[in-house]
Order: sequence, then structure tokens, then C-alpha cells
Amino acid sequence: MKGKLILADGTTFRGQLFGGSNATTEGEVVFNTGMTGYQEILTDPSYCRQIVTLTYPIVGNYGTAKQFNQSRKSFVGGLIIDELCEKPSGSTMEKTLAEFLTAEKIPCLYDVDTRALTKKIRSAGTMKGVIVSEYTSQSTINEMMALPIRKNVVEMVSTPVSYSIDAGKNALNVVTMDFGIKRNILDALRKLNCRVTVVPAKTTAEEILALKPDGVFLSNGPGDPKDVPEAIKTVKQLIGKRPIFGICLGHQILALAMGANTYKLKFGHRGCNQPVKNLETGKVAITSQNHGYAIELKSLKGLPVKVTHISLNDGTIEGLRHASLPISSVQYHPEAAPGPNDSVRLFDEFIEQMRNAKGA
Repeated sequence: MKGKLILADGTTFRGQLFGGSNATTEGEVVFNTGMTGYQEILTDPSYCRQIVTLTYPIVGNYGTAKQFNQSRKSFVGGLIIDELCEKPSGSTMEKTLAEFLTAEKIPCLYDVDTRALTKKIRSAGTMKGVIVSEYTSQSTINEMMALPIRKNVVEMVSTPVSYSIDAGKNALNVVTMDFGIKRNILDALRKLNCRVTVVPAKTTAEEILALKPDGVFLSNGPGDPKDVPEAIKTVKQLIGKRPIFGICLGHQILALAMGANTYKLKFGHRGCNQPVKNLETGKVAITSQNHGYAIELKSLKGLPVKVTHISLNDGTIEGLRHASLPISSVQYHPEAAPGPNDSVRLFDEFIEQMRNAKGA
């Protein structure tokens, strides 16, 4: 069935609508530059309610498998691609991408000029869009476009109840605030012999400290960090109590808790090929990222915080470290699912901070 994407400024991109006339959706339209990892992208809670455009021209060529899911379900609002591979082949394949989209009820517009759409977003910035069939009435389109982009999407993706992942003997106890965590992050901590207790985003500092953690991990997640003031308050109360390590949204929430400010980027950083420079070592890592907000550099003036990493694409802040406390954060995903593992050692640094604090 013919379908179309209509952006808030009226720009229209046409293609084929997978799923029929009922496969309509609305949300912020963003793009991801990764060549692989479409299943991980579709199940990354950080994309909650967004319409994701994949810039790589053919998608679905190796199928999908349950082992690569990063969350309990897909929270993405919709998918836009160029060519949908009809005959995939992969050693781990369990379902085709089309079957996965059907099972997860993800609206998909394909046969789209994704290069032109990406150039549009880069020049005009991210904006709201709607995916509809070619025959959808203008009144329905107007109603969909009038719906506000949802705030505080963290509450949609965070775990509703606490749960634990056990490890071996002498394991470090890590409490993870779940703002939309990916499973590969939990696996990375477990492999480093951490007993991980995952708690809802609304958990208070008192409740977290009652679990007697050796350290607190602040996860990735979707949306504007300022939409979760309760989490910012909680993290502020935890500063100085335990070692803290934050990534992605957790990095932004930590910065706000320390007194910094954040702002919305024009089109964000989304992809598994983002270059980041470590200012302490001079080394460059290729990282996996998915965020639309960044920390304002001038807001760090006078704070006991040091910038440790920057983006080589636009110079934005990619990492912070407290001047005297065992607190650090990065804007990207060290465990990279999908993407390279250049920065996985950051988890080792967190482990070392916890061990040092525990022995003190």
C-alpha cells in the first residue's frame, strides 16, 4: 500500500506502507547512520515514540533473532527505510525483519528516499512527523499533527518493579537506575562480577542507599533529561554517598544534578560510528550514540567538574569527571549494541572506583 511521511513543515516523502492502512503513527523524526544493528535500534528504549530513519540503503538483510533484543519490547514509534530486504540470510536468523515488525506492531514506510530525508533533518533539524496511508484524509492528518510530542517518556520504558541479576562470589553490588536500560549494559556489568539491582526511575535516594550499593549506575534512556526532575533530585542526593557512573541520559541527569545545564541539539547524535576524543589520553574512540540533548559548556563554570571527552564531529561534551569524588559519565554507550567496543574499559574504571571506595 502506498504511504507517506509528512513533516511538521509540510514536506512530504512517499513510499510503501508496510502493514496496511492501520500502520499509521506520529512522533519526532530522527535518523541513525549505522550500517548494521537495526534490531538493536528498534528495541533500544532510548528511541521511545520516535520515528527512526535508517540511512543505510538496504535493511533487513540478516533477519532478526530474539537474542539481540535490547528490551522487553519495542518502544519505537515507527521506522523509515529505503529498501526492505525480502530474502534475508543469517546464521542466527529466526524471523525476517518484516515478521519482526508485524510482531512488534511497528509502522514502517519503505522505498523512501532516505538520503533526501536525512539531508532535510540535518538542515531543518528534527521535527514532528506523521506516517499515514496515501488515502488518509487531511482532517485525520491535522488531528495527528496537532498531538503534542509526549514528555517524560522515561516512565513508559523504566521497569515497573525492581529486579536483580546475580553474579559470582565477592560480587560488587551495583544499583542501576533504569531510565530505559539496554540488556547489553546489564550483561556488561554482570560479566565484570557485579550483582545488579535494577530499580525504577522514580526510586528515591533513601530507597537506593537502603540496598547498600557499592556503586550507582545511571542508565541510558529517551527524551529530555529535564522531564524527570525527580530523578535529578535523587541523583543530587546520592552525590558523595557512593561512586556514580552515568551514560547517555544518565550522563545528562548527573550533569543537571551537579548544577550544569542541558540543551537540545539540532538533529542529535545517532549511530554506531561517532568519533569521540578522550582529552586525558588524547586517544580517539568510535562510539555508539543515541541522544538529542547535550550539556552546555558554559554552565560548568565554577563547578567541580572536568570535561574528559568531546565529540570530534561538533565539539560537544561527551564525558565528565568530578574533581574530587568518584563520579564520572559519558554521553555514549560504552558496551555498544550495536557498534564498536572501543570504550568498554569505562566499565573497568567504574569497577575500580567502587573497589577503592569499598576498601577506604
